[in-house]
Amino acid sequence: MRILLIEDDEGLCRSLGLQLKNAGFTVDICMDGEDAFYYTNQTIHDLILLDRMLPHVDGLTILKHLRDNGVHTPVILLTALGELSDKVTGLDAGADDYLVKPFAFEELLARIRCINRRPVSYQENSSLSFGDITYYPDNNWLTGSLGSCTLSRKEGDLLEFFLNNTGQTLPRTAILSKVWGMDAEIEEGNLDNYIHFIRRRLKSTSSSVSIKTIRGVGYQLEVRHV
Repeated sequence: MRILLIEDDEGLCRSLGLQLKNAGFTVDICMDGEDAFYYTNQTIHDLILLDRMLPHVDGLTILKHLRDNGVHTPVILLTALGELSDKVTGLDAGADDYLVKPFAFEELLARIRCINRRPVSYQENSSLSFGDITYYPDNNWLTGSLGSCTLSRKEGDLLEFFLNNTGQTLPRTAILSKVWGMDAEIEEGNLDNYIHFIRRRLKSTSSSVSIKTIRGVGYQLEVRHV
């Protein structure tokens, strides 16, 4: 599970990040509200831990931006504002949970586990569809208008990322971070190879769905109109 921790308290950020890594999570850290827009727009995280009071841009503004732009990544607000009205405001803005500082790390872990226990129908789809294709992540099975095929695990992870972000141009750096990991040592040419593999899979099913190259940026999933 990849977690984005957005917290401006350097000491808390360092301590919490270390505890989360020791608990087995992959953690990315951000300590500024403006930088948070960049990180959250990458859509590569499975959970966001968001401080409400941040420099430059506050946490609620970031949260509303995410929800207004169709980003449904679970968010737990971490804040010293513990009044009932504060909690209601945060939850109404789109937070999935609200944890008041100071808090025990064990409670945070319990809340993360709670989000992970959500039914598949809520947390993620058992199948993903776009245009004339449907992808089934459980068995890496892709169906198109006139055929079907099995994908490798990495091909499936790549296609799933595209299907979860239809209509968006995905930067190469975001794809590499989500599918291979931010710290993975991988040549960018490998991404081009896997894009080629996915294109061949789509063609084999006679699908009208294709991966468009956005020069200098990345790729976008689209439906070709003939």
